[in-house]
Amino acid sequence: MTPQDTAIELPAPAPGTPGPPCAYAALRADQPIARVRTPRGDSAWLVTRHEDVRAVLADPRLVRPLMSEWPPGRPAAEHAGLGVRTLLEMTGDQHARVRRIIAPLFSPRRVARYAPRVRALAERLAGGVEAAGPPADLVAGFTEPLPLMVLCDVVGFPYEERDRYLPLTDAVLRATALPLDEVLAALAALQEYVTELIERRRTDPGDDLLGELLAGVGTQTGLTREELVSFAASVLMAGYKTNVQHLGNALLTLLADPGRPRRLREAPELLPSAVEELLRHVPLMNAIVVTVATEDLTLCGRRIRAGEAVLPVIASANRDGAVFPDADRVDLERTPNPHLAFGHGPHYCPGGHLTRLQLRVALATLLHRFPGLELAVPADRLDWDEENPLRAPLALPVRW
Repeated sequence: MTPQDTAIELPAPAPGTPGPPCAYAALRADQPIARVRTPRGDSAWLVTRHEDVRAVLADPRLVRPLMSEWPPGRPAAEHAGLGVRTLLEMTGDQHARVRRIIAPLFSPRRVARYAPRVRALAERLAGGVEAAGPPADLVAGFTEPLPLMVLCDVVGFPYEERDRYLPLTDAVLRATALPLDEVLAALAALQEYVTELIERRRTDPGDDLLGELLAGVGTQTGLTREELVSFAASVLMAGYKTNVQHLGNALLTLLADPGRPRRLREAPELLPSAVEELLRHVPLMNAIVVTVATEDLTLCGRRIRAGEAVLPVIASANRDGAVFPDADRVDLERTPNPHLAFGHGPHYCPGGHLTRLQLRVALATLLHRFPGLELAVPADRLDWDEENPLRAPLALPVRW
């Protein structure tokens, strides 16, 4: 066995940082595809270069496994065989059809219509932060509630029922840290909740995306009821906690260098490029993407056998110096910026434009409302959530 065949531990971010792990730089240089051990002890192939990650995400021979079926060879879980696949797990003609239906709902033009609503929510929260007075915690007062309020307003989840579905969503996202049966039970309960919500909404669809999609259920051009459940559950899993984590880390990245917010106040036209750079530099999702080979194939010169797992690391790809000069530096004017924050290929995140809008509005609101916004404590003294794959500061105390 050669050194490159020996499995290494999956790299972890340094404490007190969102990532990505520093070890990815060495892997990109010397082992662009490396055999690793996952936190559960399973073997997989880790892919770290931008070009290779992009190729893996678009390769139809590499598919997302059902959560209840990976890794193979373990005892059957109590909730194995869940009937509803998430959008990430759908493949083939069904996935293509569902994407054709939902993609127009998240187009740049459609998302632009939500800007006034998102801006009003951000202004309301910023007003609460201002009323609390400095020092104020931006996590509790702004970055935690805003993504959920946007999802509830735009997609149609009841904000007043958040105590029912948020704990289930968090449990699913912590899949690597919890027992499998517990994760699958949470996923089953989340799907049950969404099914119940959709049934309640039949008589009053409402002016939101769930209502619009519900109106098409059962028609030739609409989703099936099962697909609508899948859409709603997928949006909760992909659109809430990831945005909370990223928004908090993006604000920390800006405020860690006083020159960055000052530059955006002086040149607000740079905000769109700043948003793209923050999406590149700050991991949008630290959870590892899992794909499984459906047939034997060659990747980066290594032979991958059918059934083996391949883990494309988006956070590493976005720091690849071959694509992004001076990749570890935050450059708010970086262009071009072909980051992979929203993935690539058939499973490219359809909600990417809504995330961009939310981040752009959040930054513009805070920079305008608080011209002197700064951290109230040194960045290295912040407390972090180190157990969750979606790493972020537990609090972000600021003054102005």
